[in-house]
Amino acid sequence: MNYPATTDQQFAVPAAPAPAFVGQGTAVEQSRAVAEVQAAVIVARQFPRNEAQAIAKMRTGFAQHTLAVRSFFRFPRAGSTVSGETIQFAKELARCWTNIHYGVHELRRDDAAGESEMQAWAWDLETNERASTTFIVPHSRWSKDYGSSRLEDPRDVYENNSNNGARRLREMIFSVLPDWFREQAKTIATNTLEKGQGDKPLAQRIADCIAHFEGLGVTVEQLEENRSGRPSGKWTNLDLGQLSIISESIRRGEVTIEEEFPQQRVTAAEITRQHADATPAEPTTEEQAPAEGTGQWPAARQPGSGATS
Repeated sequence: MNYPATTDQQFAVPAAPAPAFVGQGTAVEQSRAVAEVQAAVIVARQFPRNEAQAIAKMRTGFAQHTLAVRSFFRFPRAGSTVSGETIQFAKELARCWTNIHYGVHELRRDDAAGESEMQAWAWDLETNERASTTFIVPHSRWSKDYGSSRLEDPRDVYENNSNNGARRLREMIFSVLPDWFREQAKTIATNTLEKGQGDKPLAQRIADCIAHFEGLGVTVEQLEENRSGRPSGKWTNLDLGQLSIISESIRRGEVTIEEEFPQQRVTAAEITRQHADATPAEPTTEEQAPAEGTGQWPAARQPGSGATS
């Protein structure tokens, strides 16, 4: 007997067509991926994290000056300064917390449309907490001078996708980590930057910092202007830490030297004063005649002066 179709059956979404043929390599890879995930979950349940040990590892790691410098970034945007933690900071937290899986996948690349569809994810295998985001990355780069330009080189496309994926991955890792764990790490890394490298006196580290930036074409005056006009002799460990973060941001290409250290501006008063100093005084050409009844001539007209009448 045939029964009339129900409303749900009439408007049901058809199932996505499955591939007619699955190769042996694809089948093996699918089985391996499933087995790997199952094994990771089982191991995470059998060997749960030790939070006290995770905190100890985190404190030891961020007490190192090299890691503390790479933990923060900053760059100017729209008249303000954007700062935060780097992807290296997030990965180190995930390593210390243990039982965290994360990654970035390129789901689809459309060279004709000039974009890539990507996914960033992080998964706490022990608590089964997972965070993921899917986003579109245009194959273009924007600059203040030239605007948006299309990327054609495959290497440029790869680096552009990696930079955009790293920012999303950082947020996904932070989503599955406890906030207090992250805040403790920020405090320890900041304190490490403020204390600096203890094997050198402060004056020596200031001199090394100035020499490093002079190698990049940045003058002492530009450094002092960046430090709110404070002379280099009054810099603190915090100033050196901030300059170290700026140096790392320049090295990673997040900010340019011109954006962070603009050329010093010359005021109108300084231009006027420089013009007045460079202009020689005009000699006086008019000679006044002697006053009536005095019989006195200017020194240039005195007898024996060589002046002609």
